[in-house]
Amino acid sequence: MNALLLSALIQVESGGNDLARGRHGELGAFQIRPVMVRDVNRIMGTSYAHAQMTNRVIARFIVSSYLAHYGRNLSDESLARIYNGGPNGHLKSSTRPYARRVRKELDKQLVTINKTNRR
Repeated sequence: MNALLLSALIQVESGGNDLARGRHGELGAFQIRPVMVRDVNRIMGTSYAHAQMTNRVIARFIVSSYLAHYGRNLSDESLARIYNGGPNGHLKSSTRPYARRVRKELDKQLVTINKTNRR
């Protein structure tokens, strides 16, 4: 899983706040909903609880597993759209604005990395 994509998702979702809580039940830095945790538990045979999504290591596993399962061999844009819109999110026009926000954050991170590497 692309570490920069995961970092961009965190920035877009919560600005890096591991304790963030959304108004629709989202939790943690990735703003994970209970349905995603249940889905990954089903796919991976795990038994994580939604309350654990404030632990970034566990949350990262959940997001990585979800995107690996539903987004095999897809672009970062498609993965962002799946993250936002569910397993078929990459096919929904409603997820395009979210993908643009993630792309903007990815570009910002790449500029920062390039500036750091030039020093």
